[in-house]
Amino acid sequence: MSAVASMEGRMPFRGYETWYRVTGDLGSGPLPLVVAHGGPGCTHDYVDSFKGISVLDGRAVIHYDQLGNGKSTHLPEKGPDFWTVDLFLAELDALLAHLGIAGRYAFLGQSWGGMLGAEHAVRRPAGLKALIVANSPANMHTWVSEANRLRRDLPADVQETLLRHEAAGTLTDPEYITASRVFYDRHVCRVTPWPDDVARTFAAMDQDNTVYRNMNGPTEFHVIGTMKDWTIEDRLHLVEAPTLLISGAHDEATPEVVRPYRERVPNCAWTLFPESSHMPHVEEKEACLAVVSQFLKTHD
Repeated sequence: MSAVASMEGRMPFRGYETWYRVTGDLGSGPLPLVVAHGGPGCTHDYVDSFKGISVLDGRAVIHYDQLGNGKSTHLPEKGPDFWTVDLFLAELDALLAHLGIAGRYAFLGQSWGGMLGAEHAVRRPAGLKALIVANSPANMHTWVSEANRLRRDLPADVQETLLRHEAAGTLTDPEYITASRVFYDRHVCRVTPWPDDVARTFAAMDQDNTVYRNMNGPTEFHVIGTMKDWTIEDRLHLVEAPTLLISGAHDEATPEVVRPYRERVPNCAWTLFPESSHMPHVEEKEACLAVVSQFLKTHD
């Protein structure tokens, strides 16, 4: 692929700064695509591959690090009352206005980013012309139930290690982290070793897990943070934007996890990537980007 020009910037937001990068030309014809990372508490690095869509169809692709993460302002002193869905919805609205695209844009959210995108979409913003929900739960209780079902298929010694440390509260013990990685290698990213983009995100979370710890908890399957009771199932019928749902056959976001989007969003198409887990944009990159690009082209 040939190189595409990009520019970075920092948006003032509530006395802090949100970092963003635009790949491609915002003044071009196709819908600009805003990409939101997961977590809550990841960084843009592991979803960086979506910038390739700019090369495919001349579309501007915007990545940003949500507040508290990556190149945006870090706030390790803030507790659970600060890190709310409303905070990140306001940040997204501010970014759309800052870039001058609030009247016409597409949004792609991966994992937590898709949850944020759904929260955004049920408010029926007039400028949202297309929505991509990638590997996202609609109900955290279902997410935890399915994660623990998948966990029961892990080797017995791995399960024993996880349970022992969870009972003792020693969730930062290297043995617990190593055991957790067995689950991650099966159901989060099946490319080994992890690509640099993915590794950078996890390294950043190791350095500052403030947002993830407060909103999610210590691991993907041990959700004890403020999002533990979150659901959007009963509001999905409010989504007006045409929606593409994507997930992987080995995904921690199992078919049961994503089923509410398929069944309750009025105009929703689903693509399941057979060789992927939670990151089709990494595990089956070319196929994933092609599917997203084609969907967006139909709504330009």
